[in-house]
Amino acid sequence: MANRVTLFEPPPLDATRAPIENVLDLTPVVDIGPDVFTNTRPLWHPPGARGIYGGAAIAQSLAAAMRTVPTDFAVHSMHCYFVLAGDSEIPILYHVERVRDGRSFITRTVQARQRGRPIFTTTMSFSKANSGGEKTLQHAASMPDIALPKEPTPGSRRTFDQTGGGPFESKKAGITNRASSNAEDKKVRRFLRARGKISETGGHQANLSALAYITDSFFIGTVTRVHDIPRFTSPQELERALNALKNPSDLDDEDIARALKELKEEEALELRRRLEGALSKVTAEKNKADRKEVGMMVSLDHSIYFHNQWAFRADEWMLTEMESPWAGEGRGLVLQKIWSKDGVLIATCTQEGVVRLKQDEKPRSKI
Repeated sequence: MANRVTLFEPPPLDATRAPIENVLDLTPVVDIGPDVFTNTRPLWHPPGARGIYGGAAIAQSLAAAMRTVPTDFAVHSMHCYFVLAGDSEIPILYHVERVRDGRSFITRTVQARQRGRPIFTTTMSFSKANSGGEKTLQHAASMPDIALPKEPTPGSRRTFDQTGGGPFESKKAGITNRASSNAEDKKVRRFLRARGKISETGGHQANLSALAYITDSFFIGTVTRVHDIPRFTSPQELERALNALKNPSDLDDEDIARALKELKEEEALELRRRLEGALSKVTAEKNKADRKEVGMMVSLDHSIYFHNQWAFRADEWMLTEMESPWAGEGRGLVLQKIWSKDGVLIATCTQEGVVRLKQDEKPRSKI
């Protein structure tokens, strides 16, 4: 059991399911209790992160709770707290508590534990399908008028196999009001979707788990993005982040290299822009004094409101739009809307996290 990444030996990947279904697979731990589950496969530790990718804990907690709920119920809200950084080198146990079972709504809490301590906790509410009645109030925010990404030519798109491939893919869709001096005016957009095709046996539960997993991607980083602060400010920092990578079960070397190359290119442009005009020592010192660098960035809480739970597929393109209405006191808040490819609003999310900048060194005493 010492240094064991998973509690049980992982089975072979199921080729009939989408990659994200394999990544989020759970195994019941009947020796501990009827509503206790563990991660079937190793979990991803992103480069530079303090622990596992938060979306895994969110999605696996949801998947665990859904195993205790009838299939004609679907999650409509989920409120999460990240308590401790998850360690990708030891198993996680998900304990589900059946708080209430009503005719229209069901409530569950899930606590993810490592070494007997909670690292993540969430409370979820499920609603029964068509329980709102024939007459309902309806309105929804409209999807921005952005063309869907073009599909690659046949044979050019790399498919997932047992040798690797991330569970979802993304494409940039621009930043609105990018030139604005007000960070709160900017909106960061991306297209996201799960790779492959989510299986029919996985049903709407698999699509909801996949969506939950994806919601944590690029989320709290929006705070620094709207301030035009790069996450890494030198190739050395990128190298350290890469060396810290653990159990990259979600990404293969090609995906990691591509992501870091993209990051390097973006940040090289930013660094070049900062250095332009540094023609004197005075200018250089001023640039150094004005420079802002990320010291710590970690999620504290994460909420998802699911809309139209049966009206989307997570393996089709979804548009996400993120904005940060506030940052201060070493924290930042981000709001996120997600639309299906058909323009249906399928989720609204919020996340608050610690966002601290590196502080200037205090002048040392000459005495």
